[in-house]
Amino acid sequence: TGNMVEWCLPQDIDLEGVEFKSMASGSHKIQSDFIYFRKGLCFGLACFANMPVESELERGARMKSVGILSPSYTLLYRYMHFLENQVRHQLEMPGHYSHLEAFYDDKKGVLPDSKGTSSSQQPVHWLPSIHRYMYPEMKITHPAGCMSQFIKFFGEQILVLWKFALLRKRILIFSPPPVGVVCYRVYCCCCLANVSLPGLGGTVPESKPFFYVNVADIEMLETEVSYVACTTEKIFEQKRDLYDVYVDNQNVKTHHEHLQPLLKINNADKEKYRRLNDQRQMLMYSQEVGEDCSSCEEDLFILFFMEQNNRIFQTLMEVSASQDKTLTADHARGMGLDPQGDRSFLMDLLEVYGIDVMLVIDNPCCT
Repeated sequence: TGNMVEWCLPQDIDLEGVEFKSMASGSHKIQSDFIYFRKGLCFGLACFANMPVESELERGARMKSVGILSPSYTLLYRYMHFLENQVRHQLEMPGHYSHLEAFYDDKKGVLPDSKGTSSSQQPVHWLPSIHRYMYPEMKITHPAGCMSQFIKFFGEQILVLWKFALLRKRILIFSPPPVGVVCYRVYCCCCLANVSLPGLGGTVPESKPFFYVNVADIEMLETEVSYVACTTEKIFEQKRDLYDVYVDNQNVKTHHEHLQPLLKINNADKEKYRRLNDQRQMLMYSQEVGEDCSSCEEDLFILFFMEQNNRIFQTLMEVSASQDKTLTADHARGMGLDPQGDRSFLMDLLEVYGIDVMLVIDNPCCT
């Protein structure tokens, strides 16, 4: 009968579709995985395991996922170890739910209902506030830290993703299973767009991490103007109306002609990447000589991009408040951008965030 929900608490909660979100398409080929996903206003984390069994009824394999839902995803990773143990327990002793019941009784909270009425007391946190305690614990599930793995995986391409994230584009990351590490890439992509300036872009769509999506989510994705998600289903590549940017392994591409210039790495991007690596080397050195062990590589990455974003928007807001509202090549360089190479990126940025500025870089009459 395919995927089905075997057991849940509370029993009256709407879990439609969760049986496909918590078990990635193609998982039957792997032994274990973990998966982040979104269900309505909540986020979920599930651990999957696959065990061979001598049973014709189960066709030689028993596959289960054990997951939890929460209004915020920032603390779900704390329960990864518990979920991994429980899915093993469920494979070996199906139908024994006492540990899960005890866990639920201990941790349960009030979830926002489908109308979102309780969300005023319990805001849904799309982007985590930086609290350094999160990252060392994350290293338990991803030994080298998810952000450093992300940078190593994409290299200079990270600056291309940064621009698309800042422009609030719909970014879809494809990868075959396992999908856990790809869910971390979704999270890291959203972190690239963090801005901490007050009063910026109340009308700008939030950069939402949707984590894992599959064909059952197509209807929901059709209505989204901005998201970052990952999938194991190749069919999505053909559904171009669902995304702006498609990432296949390290290959970042877009079918929108006006976004094509953003795929090119320019000199300013190379300089940013060099600076990022220099800061990383300094951090590693300071940790080796024991000067500062509390600083964390994950924080460094998030703060690097946040400071970069703040500098851009600070400059743009200052120029828009000035008498002549003119943005020059010097302004662009001061923001760490390439006056020529980042011209189309800047124009898109002004449009997306509704900033009233005149761009005079190589064509004085262009606004």
